[in-house]
Amino acid sequence: MIARIASHFQGRFLQGYVNGKLKGDPVFAAACELLRETEQPLLDLGCGIGLLAFYLRENGFSPAITGVDFDSGKIARAQKAADAHYRDLQFETGDATTARGFSGTITIIDLLHYLDVEKQHALLVQATKMIAPGGLCIIRATPFSDHWRFRMTQAEEWFISKIRWMKSPAKHYLRIEEISAPFAAAGFEVEVRQLWGKTVFNSYLFVFRRPSNALSSHRDSTIRVASPPCSSLNK
Repeated sequence: MIARIASHFQGRFLQGYVNGKLKGDPVFAAACELLRETEQPLLDLGCGIGLLAFYLRENGFSPAITGVDFDSGKIARAQKAADAHYRDLQFETGDATTARGFSGTITIIDLLHYLDVEKQHALLVQATKMIAPGGLCIIRATPFSDHWRFRMTQAEEWFISKIRWMKSPAKHYLRIEEISAPFAAAGFEVEVRQLWGKTVFNSYLFVFRRPSNALSSHRDSTIRVASPPCSSLNK
């Protein structure tokens, strides 16, 4: 399966990246397990080249998936692979912080720390408004801590910024309680777990579930995203 996904991309470097990422990063299997039972559409904010969407499709996830990322080059690669190999996948270039009008489940993987503090808080609050009853918001983030894993994560972020894989450097790392607070205040069930896997990074998985009997005023699954200014940040 991993080799098949990697083959959807051109170039030895990119295929090697995809192969290593899918084999070594535990977030894909964790998200797949959490989403196994849902039939809700999925909005993947900061989708990069679409690896989560492709991994989910390969593992039987059938609802529609929309990915949003500000990097138009990554979006082009994702859409090209999707058009050739998968159904009901749409990738859009846009600012994840402006997404509106969606109702379903949301994933935000390795995105928050590329935003400034105000945009991080605004995105989290907005996400609480777009989760349908019974839906999930799954976030993978690196919370601030005085730990060697956190410093290793900072070093990796510096490196991938220097080689231009990420167009912007990390800006700010929220604490665990800051990420959880908007969802707890909105009545979500909150779960936070370490997601280190075999890596050296300070990764945590945040799982926020809206109770099934919750009322939602966001019934329109059409996603509206604004094209970002040159200074905006995303995955």
